[in-house]
Amino acid sequence: MRKKERKAVITFQNTTSAMAMEKLCKEQGLSGRIIPVPRSITAGCGLAWSANPQVRLELENFMKENHISYDKIYDIEI
Repeated sequence: MRKKERKAVITFQNTTSAMAMEKLCKEQGLSGRIIPVPRSITAGCGLAWSANPQVRLELENFMKENHISYDKIYDIEI
């Protein structure tokens, strides 16, 4: 079994926002990846962005600057 790690998990209300996040983060070289929403979280579209919790503030600012709407940011072990 894989060891659980603490992650910042960003949920989105729609798939369009999740895909925009993935595209822009890859273009800008920001860390993280798209994952299915963990079972412990309820979210609208079923996709989430997972990243190191240390970059949470950077990602929040990035989403504001790029007008990416998100639902909530969780700090959880997955």
